Amino acid sequence: METGLLLIFWYGILHAFGPDHLTAIADFSIGKNRRKTLLITSLFALGHGLSLFLFAKLLQQADLSEELLSYGDVISAIVIIGLGLYLLVMVLTQRIHLHKHTHQDKEHIHIWFGKSHQHNGMENGSSFSLGLLMGAGGVRGMLITLGAVQGGTVDLSMVALFTLGVMLVFLAFGMLILYINQHFLGNLQNVRRAFAAAGLMSVFVGTHILLG
Repeated sequence: METGLLLIFWYGILHAFGPDHLTAIADFSIGKNRRKTLLITSLFALGHGLSLFLFAKLLQQADLSEELLSYGDVISAIVIIGLGLYLLVMVLTQRIHLHKHTHQDKEHIHIWFGKSHQHNGMENGSSFSLGLLMGAGGVRGMLITLGAVQGGTVDLSMVALFTLGVMLVFLAFGMLILYINQHFLGNLQNVRRAFAAAGLMSVFVGTHILLG
């Protein structure tokens, strides 16, 4: 693999360790089973990689100031704060629910928000959309990295390797959240505590980005 592509892959790994990204993964993965956790984290990584690719491709064609590019960080911060506030409202209004049942001698736990328990793809679409929105926050770093690559152009191989680096970290962190789900979230009180902690962390991280 060429040095430039390795650099893009490594940047994807480093980029994924941002507290805003890990916070978003936690917000969406708490209370989920293995399949949903893997799917959510993968969709978030794909949305994030696609967004950065498109933004970087567009910004390559324009001479934009550092001040304008910094608005990407503001978008990411607002998204994280909004998500955190939503989780806190769900906890405070007791709209987070837990239901246990058994299939073939194996216990299953379902956690949902609101009044009714529905099985749909909303969480999957939301995680992909969140990845797209938060991609705006990484544009500056992506452009700096591209400057170190010969030619400084963006192609699909670059975004694929960047997304792979991001996905590796997200999946590893998702497995950590899955372990917490399986061993500590067996009752409603612990579930609400976990979402409250995730909500507070989201608000803190987003506020820190805005003020930083």
